[in-house]
Amino acid sequence: MATFEPIHTCLSVEVHHMVCSLGLEKVDCPDLERIVTVSGEVCWEAITFYLHTSDAEEQDLDYVESVRLLGPICKTVHLYLLSLSTKQFDDQYGLWFKWTNNTELFVEVFEAIRSSQYTAIALSLMKLTACLERALGDVFFMIGKDCPFLLRDLLASQELATVFGQSVMNVLRVFLGSPRSLNLRNILWHGFAAPPEIPPMYTSMLLLLTAGLGQILKGALPPRNLTFLHHRPYFRLTQLEELAVFPDINEEAIAVAEDFIGKSDFVLEIMLPYWREALAAYKNHRFADCVILLLPQLEMGLRKFFTTVNNCPNRLLTAESTTLYTTFDETLAKYLDNDDINQLPPALGDPIMEILWDLLNHQEGPRLRDHLSHGELDLKAFPKEMASHVVALAVVLLHHCCREAKGVDTENDCLRMIISSTRSYCSRFHPIGRLKQQLQRCVESLQKWGEIPRPMLGQAADHPGSHHSGPTAQDVHGCLMEELVSNLINRLQSVYNEELSSSQHLLAEMQLHLITKLLAGHMCTLYCSRVVLEVVSLLRKMASQCLTVSEQIMNGAVSRHQQWLSKSLRSRQRQNYLRMLDSVQYLHHVFSLLTLLITVELLNVQTMNDKASSECHCYLKFLKSLLQYTENMVTYTSPDKNKWDESWDLTEKMLLKVKNFYSKWYNAITNCAT
Repeated sequence: MATFEPIHTCLSVEVHHMVCSLGLEKVDCPDLERIVTVSGEVCWEAITFYLHTSDAEEQDLDYVESVRLLGPICKTVHLYLLSLSTKQFDDQYGLWFKWTNNTELFVEVFEAIRSSQYTAIALSLMKLTACLERALGDVFFMIGKDCPFLLRDLLASQELATVFGQSVMNVLRVFLGSPRSLNLRNILWHGFAAPPEIPPMYTSMLLLLTAGLGQILKGALPPRNLTFLHHRPYFRLTQLEELAVFPDINEEAIAVAEDFIGKSDFVLEIMLPYWREALAAYKNHRFADCVILLLPQLEMGLRKFFTTVNNCPNRLLTAESTTLYTTFDETLAKYLDNDDINQLPPALGDPIMEILWDLLNHQEGPRLRDHLSHGELDLKAFPKEMASHVVALAVVLLHHCCREAKGVDTENDCLRMIISSTRSYCSRFHPIGRLKQQLQRCVESLQKWGEIPRPMLGQAADHPGSHHSGPTAQDVHGCLMEELVSNLINRLQSVYNEELSSSQHLLAEMQLHLITKLLAGHMCTLYCSRVVLEVVSLLRKMASQCLTVSEQIMNGAVSRHQQWLSKSLRSRQRQNYLRMLDSVQYLHHVFSLLTLLITVELLNVQTMNDKASSECHCYLKFLKSLLQYTENMVTYTSPDKNKWDESWDLTEKMLLKVKNFYSKWYNAITNCAT
């Protein structure tokens, strides 16, 4: 059996030297009085004096030499902070952290430094950099728009240089702003640095620098007629119910995870302290800390698995400035950077991949790591449900890579429940998953139309269809819809295995039941092509308009009925109300049909990959025409329009257009078959 040498670091030789050694080379340390005044003012000139620029260009920082020269400054600051009590620190600097909107966090960072526990210090540094980035973004918006997404771009912005000064921003760039710098934020948040590898003096230095920025900002606000810094509201995690796929994490589940971290190949031994502290944080109800510690380790574990299945062990180390880091984006991608197929997705399986994409990547999902690492979440109000979800996902990945996992599924009830929940997972936040949810809401709304109240009419002058040439118009439309349902069922057979009879689904209620049945099936959402996403986008817009029409008609009918009973409708309003009632049953059939059409096209969407560009163009044009119809119907059925006669005419044109499209499609299929 092959043996592998233990991994002692995930930092490349150059990065390890930069972070772990370079700043410790110089022994002589400057006096504290040169860096901080007796009153606690940061002497920025004494710090920026040690910045070093390259010979090639004066504005280009020499990060290596700057780190070497700033190292003794950091050591002096670290020893100074260790000499303070928590009260002394809060009294001296608490005021200067108010600009970050989280003074308590920086006091916690100070206490972590005093604890000398490497894992706590690393956790504190991750929280510090996230909070600092958010606060700097708030400063950016004082004078700029479109705040950069990446911290390195934010630190290099002219807007922040205008407020704080270029030399001050250059100091921050040495610690945080470039792959060529110490890059402390990235090597921690991406899971590269083990707990002892970040010298605590760098956390101390960033703590003092943050207070120093607050001191500068105090003088920068009055010239801009500001008395305080405006802070953007935190991002709210509103997707908790949709993510509720796993059973709640209890003590038994935590025990399972604690057992796995010592057995699973997913975990590097040097990273074990992070895992242990994360699980301890969950047990102590420190849910934000738990997730902040776990997410980088999930990335580290996936990177390790990625390098194994793709046979590229060199990708386990941090990248240099000339090479991309191997992050979530790379490990979850379809292809490697050499265009070979990434073997990680098939090794994990679709359900786990979809959970990861939902949690981390999809724009309508929580994008948890992005929001956390950029300081966009309120750590004091972090939801237990999200932490539970991340811990359960960690258990799944630990189990997937566990050397002793065989047979464990049946031995542990808690683990079996978590794993079985994973196997049935379907994406919630991919556009396809969102469309399925929209369609289900359409079905639920249309099913309520049977509850629409009707007045007891004392006369039969206004009967269904009387405004549209009597029953003839309805008969024509009914025949059209019957034919369209038949065509849709035929189109559906290509992706649905069961034999479906078109006649039994002619009734709107049966169509809605069929839609629910079809939506229950699993659809793969990974790596959809551009044309598939374009089709899904159009279908989503159509579904949204259909839902609006349904709710408008339902709400309008209820409101008008109440007015009818109270006899508050004028003569013209009564006639318009009766025309609405004429249209209700007919439009119920139409929009049930449209919802079925959208469902069928969703199930057929992957076939677009095999279509010629001309076919795609015609198909997209057809969908856009249907979208235009639904948008017009939103207008016609709105309370301030009530254009019921016009809606009949518009609907007839739409039905004919759909009939012609599906007739051409059916003829093409028949010709190919013969």
